[in-house]
Amino acid sequence: MELSIIFLIIILIFLLPLILGLIFMGAQKKINLKHTNSGLNKPGYVGYCWTYFFFSFFVPIFRGEILIGVLHLIFSVVTFGLFQLVIPFLYNKQFTSRMLTSGWELSDTEENMQVARLKLGIGN
Repeated sequence: MELSIIFLIIILIFLLPLILGLIFMGAQKKINLKHTNSGLNKPGYVGYCWTYFFFSFFVPIFRGEILIGVLHLIFSVVTFGLFQLVIPFLYNKQFTSRMLTSGWELSDTEENMQVARLKLGIGN
């Protein structure tokens, strides 16, 4: 009985950033982006990055940001993993903002774009 309560507390502590992120920032939401010159489509994201919470620096690498992924690995090592607890709150906003400043634009339903603008802090 005691061991199961301790195990449950450890799991809750481990999942606390995920729970707080989902409560205060909302779930990760996919937003379609379109490149202005080439017309290519690519997903952007807003909200708490639960994928980063579980897969850490691999997320930027899989999204094509290899240098960012390497920097996140270095920051995680230097901060003894504390960086891993903070960045899921920030990564989706940073990723989508970088996309929007490098020739991509929102290309989704008006409702989804309004949510994205609100979460990214950008005007119409």
